[in-house]
Amino acid sequence: MQFPRRRLAAISVALLGLLALPAFAQEGYPQRPVKLIVPFAPGGSTDLVARLVAEKMQATLGQPVTVDNRTGSGGMIGSEAVARAEADGYTVGIGTVSTLTVNPILLKANRVDPLKDLAPITLLARVPSVFMVHPSFPGRDFAQVVAEVRARPDVYNIGSSGSGSISHLLIEAMNTDLRFKLRHVPYRGMGPALAAALSGETEVSIDQYPSSAAHIRSGKLLPFAVGASRRLEALPSVPTLKELGQPDLNELAMTWFGLVAPAKTPPAIQKKLHDAAVAALRDPSLVARLKEMGADAAGGSAEAFRSQIESGLARNRRIVQAAGISPE
Repeated sequence: MQFPRRRLAAISVALLGLLALPAFAQEGYPQRPVKLIVPFAPGGSTDLVARLVAEKMQATLGQPVTVDNRTGSGGMIGSEAVARAEADGYTVGIGTVSTLTVNPILLKANRVDPLKDLAPITLLARVPSVFMVHPSFPGRDFAQVVAEVRARPDVYNIGSSGSGSISHLLIEAMNTDLRFKLRHVPYRGMGPALAAALSGETEVSIDQYPSSAAHIRSGKLLPFAVGASRRLEALPSVPTLKELGQPDLNELAMTWFGLVAPAKTPPAIQKKLHDAAVAALRDPSLVARLKEMGADAAGGSAEAFRSQIESGLARNRRIVQAAGISPE
């Protein structure tokens, strides 16, 4: 059977059009709202950072960026939702130091490989941590605290948000790097751990600065070091762990949040997402708002973000192995 030349030409044009559709879709991206999955509940640090960035990304993308909180299983549910989503740029997510560098090591139920199932887009923000003691503790500055804990191993308590959490790893790293022994007490989240610190049930504590700031101002908790890129304006007399000769511990103590997408998201779309996020992080009002929270706007290349995830995974594996922590 022979087709007239006109019909063959029409079929050829149609086929070429179909082949060009993916490229056209990438060129015209986005043509509808983008969903940003947050793996934790509304109101927390992760959610607040996500909403601030999402609002500013809209100006560059020309489409709404809507936040979708998918909570549960220490962030695993939200992370998996991003990893298994259609890789078309319309579903992205927030990855954190815990979901990207702790869960893959310590949670048996984890089904997301952050380096194979996700595409790192850019680091969004860093939040400093504060190392504190209860007023009843016989020491105030870093040297005094270290000397006291070394002199009395297994006497003083320190709380975490739970066994296998990032705060648990930080405690184990702290015991190793500072050559002392604090007794680890796991709680069901940082809220109860902070309450224990305030009551004196745990004499030493670590927490993100934003949630501890009011208690520091009131004198209920006394800071002796911070894990931060530089001294905090609100605590100018408190040195960073890097200043105190503990750069690895300083890096581990900084909580961070980044933008991720499904691994197979086209590079052109990844670039548009990256450019929109970086533009948002340069907005003075967003930078000021993050600063109010005690956070620093980040940004940077996708490659730098991937390297941060890789180094975090390697470091946390070393801590887990040295401490003998078993996956749960």
